[in-house]
Amino acid sequence: MRNRTQLALGIILIFFGGWFLAIRQIPSLQQISELYMTYPINIIAIGAMIFLVGLLVGAPGMAVPAAIVAGIGGILYYQFKTTDYTSWSFMWALIPGFAGVGDMVNGLLSSNQDKIRSGANAVFVSALLFLVFATLFGRLAILGPYAPAVILIVVGVVVLFRGYKK
Repeated sequence: MRNRTQLALGIILIFFGGWFLAIRQIPSLQQISELYMTYPINIIAIGAMIFLVGLLVGAPGMAVPAAIVAGIGGILYYQFKTTDYTSWSFMWALIPGFAGVGDMVNGLLSSNQDKIRSGANAVFVSALLFLVFATLFGRLAILGPYAPAVILIVVGVVVLFRGYKK
């Protein structure tokens, strides 16, 4: 598995090196690149490229870094379009969820139920963290002034249930 991951990383690095060389040498290609690959779309595209290379070389584990890179690109895109750069104070809580999505995709591609389950857990924890921090920073007012209390109670019930289930 390690050889496949190294193969995928090598292909990605060679591709991007060749791409950067080509856009420096061919002016028309540079114009196309500037038109379609602007910040932060290029971050999302890099995530998609990592995923595609992982599929091509048969390394489904590459879905995890691909999801993280593309997810961070999505956060940056939101912040760029809305100029809401202070949202990073709670948006970082989504990153474990991105890793969870990658883990779930990895599990689907490799038929591994444990990876799907652990990925779903990471997405769930990430969503809870996002709700807690977005509420604490006053950016999410779904439940009004009772939101922090309700979220803590729900998290407590989930923790108790998961402890009892095992």
